[in-house]
Amino acid sequence: MNTLRRIDLNLLVTLHALLMEKHVSRAALRLHKSQPAVSHALASLRRIFDDPLLVRRAGGLELTSRASELLPPLTEALDRLGALIEQPAFDPAAAQRVFKLAMSDYGARAILPGLAPLLRRQAPGIDLQVRQGSRASMLADVDEGDIDMAFGVFPQELPTEIRTHTLFIEHFTCVADKKTLPESGDLDKTQWLARPHVLVAMQSTENNEIEKALSRAGVSRRVALALPHWGVATQVVADTDFILTAARHSFDLFLDDPRLQFFTPPFPIDPFEFNMIWHSRRESDPGHNWLRQTIIGLLQDAGP
Repeated sequence: MNTLRRIDLNLLVTLHALLMEKHVSRAALRLHKSQPAVSHALASLRRIFDDPLLVRRAGGLELTSRASELLPPLTEALDRLGALIEQPAFDPAAAQRVFKLAMSDYGARAILPGLAPLLRRQAPGIDLQVRQGSRASMLADVDEGDIDMAFGVFPQELPTEIRTHTLFIEHFTCVADKKTLPESGDLDKTQWLARPHVLVAMQSTENNEIEKALSRAGVSRRVALALPHWGVATQVVADTDFILTAARHSFDLFLDDPRLQFFTPPFPIDPFEFNMIWHSRRESDPGHNWLRQTIIGLLQDAGP
């Protein structure tokens, strides 16, 4: 009983976050507290339990034996306490908040034209900060807590703490200058391979789905123009003999361009899942839950 008088629920919650994250900064992020406050709480917990709880080994923090024993009953106790307390409702109309998202410009085309107007109508106090990065860097930023959620194509085997939701299945299409195509409006495999191609990728050597399909067919294409961004990719096709093969959503802004012809690739290219990922530490955040569900609803309503 004397020990219980020295410890309050906030310290137990902090202890649980520290034992789960094994990292003071990430525990602070999970708790919406400052790092010094969590460090001070850890010092108090070490005195109360007469144990270091977290020790540094091999460049990181690991649980002591005592901490490992504490974690299961502590998790159960906090879960039971949480069930007694109703989750506060999230009011998007009154919320004042910044969410950090990561996506490529392809993802931005798929998500932001629908999301931005909806937020202005329903949640005008919510701001978005969008950054771009490779798949690996986005995954690392989600894991470290630097961003709230990321969008893209990620490995199927993700860390257990990373949650994922498939927003849609994407397919590939080709675009070329209409004047350079036969009356049928498309090309056979030989004609397609004979033309110069545009590649959009963060790295020109990226092993993307198109190159994998060509490799399976035992052929290769000539990439005459490699670009790191989409802004001008479709426009450079007009008035040239270039072909651009890319995910369908990449062309949303150009479907009505009378100069361009869209057609199905002359060989099978595997579709891919476009996913949203986030860290499990965010799942107790009602605002984060609201934004995730809002984005899921938008993409479902928009269709493939």
